[in-house]
Amino acid sequence: MSPTTLPAGPEHGHVTFLGAGPGDPGLLTLRAVEALALADVLVAEHEVLDVVRTHARPGVAVVHAEAGPFSGPLPGTGTPHPTIVDGTSTTAGSPAVRDAAHLVMEAARGGRRVVRAVSGDPGLDTYAAEEMLACVAAGVPFEVVPGIAAAVGVPAYAGVPLRDAQGADVRFIDARTASDRCWTEVGVSDGTVVVSTTLDSVAAAAGELVAAGRKPDTPMTVTVAGTTTRQRTWSATLGTIAQTLKQAKVLPSPEGGRPVIAVVGERSAPAQRDQLAWFESKPLFGWKVLVPRTKEQAASLSDQLRSYGAVPHEVPTIAVEPPRTPQQMERAVKGLVTGRYEWIAFTSVNAVKAVREKFEEYGLDARAFAGIKVAAVGEQTANALIAFGVKPDLVPSGEQSAAGLLEDWPPYDPVFDPIDRVFLPRADIATETLVAGLIELGWEVDDVTAYRTVRASPPPAETREAIKGGGFDAVLFTSSSTVRNLVGIAGKPHNVTIIACIGPATAKTAEEHGLRVDVMAPEPSVHKLAEALAEFGLRRRAAAREAGDPVSRPSERRPGARRRRAT
Repeated sequence: MSPTTLPAGPEHGHVTFLGAGPGDPGLLTLRAVEALALADVLVAEHEVLDVVRTHARPGVAVVHAEAGPFSGPLPGTGTPHPTIVDGTSTTAGSPAVRDAAHLVMEAARGGRRVVRAVSGDPGLDTYAAEEMLACVAAGVPFEVVPGIAAAVGVPAYAGVPLRDAQGADVRFIDARTASDRCWTEVGVSDGTVVVSTTLDSVAAAAGELVAAGRKPDTPMTVTVAGTTTRQRTWSATLGTIAQTLKQAKVLPSPEGGRPVIAVVGERSAPAQRDQLAWFESKPLFGWKVLVPRTKEQAASLSDQLRSYGAVPHEVPTIAVEPPRTPQQMERAVKGLVTGRYEWIAFTSVNAVKAVREKFEEYGLDARAFAGIKVAAVGEQTANALIAFGVKPDLVPSGEQSAAGLLEDWPPYDPVFDPIDRVFLPRADIATETLVAGLIELGWEVDDVTAYRTVRASPPPAETREAIKGGGFDAVLFTSSSTVRNLVGIAGKPHNVTIIACIGPATAKTAEEHGLRVDVMAPEPSVHKLAEALAEFGLRRRAAAREAGDPVSRPSERRPGARRRRAT
């Protein structure tokens, strides 16, 4: 699609200056989420877009900005319009992109609701105040939605309290702009100092504090990528931080210019941080976990993995296609309308989708289920039905599987059940467990192929290389087919990768493919599988600490190192 300019409209729009926080999307305020949902245009730097984009409404124009000082002329006096490409980004080299103030003003001048998102809090952003003044000069109304400042949020995630019961002073300083007077003031103070700096300037900042009067043995913590799963914290003193970073092989580094938050004072003592580092102590902190499912299938599982500190990466191993002969499905859907069935049982989200699409093809909606009992094999399938407007009558109270559904399914009773037939729309490769169980309970079953499952296309080369080269810390196999298909489209996971399987049959398939199984779910549930992996991670972390070794991820092990089977 060719680039288009922002459309013209009323002379004045509205601008919301929004604090996106220090990096964790979960730290956005409720007001920030509301503003994003109403925005017509979203203006932000790349790293901030990653935090706020998911809360913006579909179709919002996303403009990449590079923050810088505002230098007129004011909008309407010759500044080029920002260029939107496919409604999602701008041409990065244009003059408008280089001047965030002009981007904001031009978007607002078109009568749009503009959200200008900045890292941390707008009140602490270097250029946000100038952009606000530009709004005042142009008569554009604006509001400010505060965010969590990195200088406060990052220490909290690093387990470094800034004040204690004695209520000592807390001083904040930006080493990149601080004057000699600023260093002198914080140097003579005996309170906590929070320093915003960069990785390659930490040692210089420590030297400034010592020169200003702080003792070299004053405790210091340094945190990079704070509040994200890339967070890493080092504990040292003002006098030893340079050596500590050197031993950790982070200096010199191509990433030396990355922003960091350093905390200086007794409250950043290593012993205290060891007890309070709640975020980096999560069982799977920083683990890259491969989930061989689509994003839709993996949504709740990925959320659970994130709660353990992991970084889930979904890779579809199957693709869904219509049945080769659709007539059987067409007859069954017509049978729903004519009263042929007492029950319809959905065993997957894909089955719900297949029936819904067939309904829409015939001009039907959820009202066609009137008088029919509806069963769903689990929570995700039930949610898909609810989204369709159908509340299931039966969801397993125990195990979310075909066996669990049979446990709760009532036997056929000719007195209370006027019709003895069940419609079962499902995949072409589904097992016979549910059909056999329903027949045993006295029901007649129309087992209908609603969709076919085929092997998905291979993932990108980068993902395939990470799988085979040990770039993933763990992989979750939720069925035998996910093992076969993943190996088929992407190759066999590296021997340092932790292999977690949902049950004995899946584990057997993994072993047949030369994989060593480390973790097995105590029962066939994807959530129990993630829980078992988290418990494995906790045991692994505890073993490293007991041995006096640094806690590392599996992918950080020496290539070729053998893994021990989980007990």
